Amino acid sequence: MTEALDEQALDTLFRKARSFSYWQDKPVSDEQLQAVYDLMKMGPTSANCLPARLVFIKTPEAKERLKPCLAEGNVDKSMSAPVVAIIGMDLEFHEKLPRLFPHTDARSWYAGKPEKIYETAFRNSSLQGAYFMLAARSLGLDCGPMSGFDSEKLDVTFFPEGTIKSNFICAIGYGEASRLHARGPRLEFEEACRIL
Repeated sequence: MTEALDEQALDTLFRKARSFSYWQDKPVSDEQLQAVYDLMKMGPTSANCLPARLVFIKTPEAKERLKPCLAEGNVDKSMSAPVVAIIGMDLEFHEKLPRLFPHTDARSWYAGKPEKIYETAFRNSSLQGAYFMLAARSLGLDCGPMSGFDSEKLDVTFFPEGTIKSNFICAIGYGEASRLHARGPRLEFEEACRIL
């Protein structure tokens, strides 16, 4: 737990990892998706609330349902990806807290407080979405996160019960590195950070 990752692992997760828009014609198995989730779920969330709910879009039929929900610029990259994950957030996550955080009455922190529920679900499902991408990368998959979609249409289509709302979507598979643009610049430490 106290040893730093080696340089190759840091490259895989961060330095050489890229966001992909073009994909190799190579499938991602259901077993790989479960392995990604099994790593992702171990990342910390507030009071172990785990609000993320995922839908993996793999089949041609599911992709046809997804297509009308996408912004025009995200259609081709999503339709050609082996899998598109919808990272949603459960607005009833607190109902599972007696099991997930049993040593206190954490459910009462949220019950009847819709603004606090939404804020917590959004923040923590975003964290879990980031863990999802790191888990996928650590297992040899590439990612293409996107926010260009009609969330209302997506939610009606894939979360019709109404208690889960979409946060973002992420294509995963094996990226086509030959079609990447140059990496965009990043802010330097002094531009983004302060040590007080």
